[in-house]
Amino acid sequence: MNTTVTGDADLHRLATHKAYLKLIPLMCAIYFMSFLDRTNVALAKIHLAADVGISAAAYGLGSGIFFIGYALLEVPSNLAAHRFGPRRWISRIAVTWGILSTAMVFVSGEWSFYILRVLLGIAEAGLFPALMYMVTLWFAGKDRPVAIGWIYTAPALALMLGNPIGGALMQLDGIAGMHGWQWMFVIEGLPSVFLGILLYFKLPDRPSDAKWLNPDEAKSLEKHAVIDAQQHGQYSSKDWMAALKRPTTILIGLIYFLNQVAFVGLYFFTPAMVSQMHISSPLIVGLLSASVGMGFLIGVLVLPRIHRRVDSDAVYLGVLTAGLVVCAIAFIATASFGGKIALFVVTAFFAGGVLPSYWSIAMKRMQGVQAAAGLAFINTIGLLGGFVGPYLFGMAETATGRSDAGFSIILGAAVLGLLMVPLLARSIRNESRRNLSPHRANLNGVSRTDT
Repeated sequence: MNTTVTGDADLHRLATHKAYLKLIPLMCAIYFMSFLDRTNVALAKIHLAADVGISAAAYGLGSGIFFIGYALLEVPSNLAAHRFGPRRWISRIAVTWGILSTAMVFVSGEWSFYILRVLLGIAEAGLFPALMYMVTLWFAGKDRPVAIGWIYTAPALALMLGNPIGGALMQLDGIAGMHGWQWMFVIEGLPSVFLGILLYFKLPDRPSDAKWLNPDEAKSLEKHAVIDAQQHGQYSSKDWMAALKRPTTILIGLIYFLNQVAFVGLYFFTPAMVSQMHISSPLIVGLLSASVGMGFLIGVLVLPRIHRRVDSDAVYLGVLTAGLVVCAIAFIATASFGGKIALFVVTAFFAGGVLPSYWSIAMKRMQGVQAAAGLAFINTIGLLGGFVGPYLFGMAETATGRSDAGFSIILGAAVLGLLMVPLLARSIRNESRRNLSPHRANLNGVSRTDT
């Protein structure tokens, strides 16, 4: 028996390693491009104001309004991914958003800016929860934080590399009668279309579809992927609405909302904050803005591995959220140029590095269509934070004349998130008790029958 168990563990470890090598790069590639096409507008902020008259408040609204269309279609989009398969749906998403991202070249004023941002959000809706849904199909519970952390390296690299690349593309200003920001949207938008077509042929829906796995490896991955969910049988029914009503799902979504208010506002306004530090070169602004991506990358590589060794999910979230509170206070208090750049890194380390933990906590209690609906619902609530954050940052800049006034928004959101962590801890404990009760009742029933 021990030999069989050891053999299965070795087989699953080998299959998981193959999935990391073969599947994760494809998921990272598509998420990298989506984040690049979503956030490159940050580098265009100042130039959009000069060339087509878009104010700071209008920019904040347009940056955030992307998340309205995205949020409204998250759940139905991910249910479609469950129905048609992630491969087809993710490919469709990539092609449509790539076309619309390229169409940003036609922005001529505030209304065209708003309309294209809304359409871009609608086109991209469902991508991230579809990727998270794939994680539930491929990886065991203990491997999910690391898998999600690897996926999150994509937006981190997009922030690190995207800002310098975008800054370099902005230097094409005037070529063929186009502004630099127009060249940036074209050159960064079209590759998403080609990648979407490639994924249609290369991205397997589930382990049994992967040609690079043998049947035993595929079966092992699929078996271990549902073990954790089966331990929560009360929540593993086919009723997808049940996942949306659970207190834990709602609380994770609300804490994620507050995180996105802070983090999305930060990365959309970092180039503007750097510009106000008397930096005029778009390339240098892009390079210094990459500090947020650097902190994000370190966070998603390091913190999920620490999470695997921590017993209490709520305590872990509380510590990371408290770290974000400290970073916001330190940024507001310092006047040092070097100190502010360093705090961009550390703030992103906490605000971005915590993201895989939200998803791994939610995934422990979902499978099948419930995972598709529940994860999309959490992302929907978070995306609303992605709308509110840039809008509040824009209002803070308009009121004070300073882009870095947005750190007061980060502080407020982090404090509120910290206050909600004890509620999440209580909800997790209550769910654990309810899950144990049927098991105990069955044991008692068997005992009475035997007696």
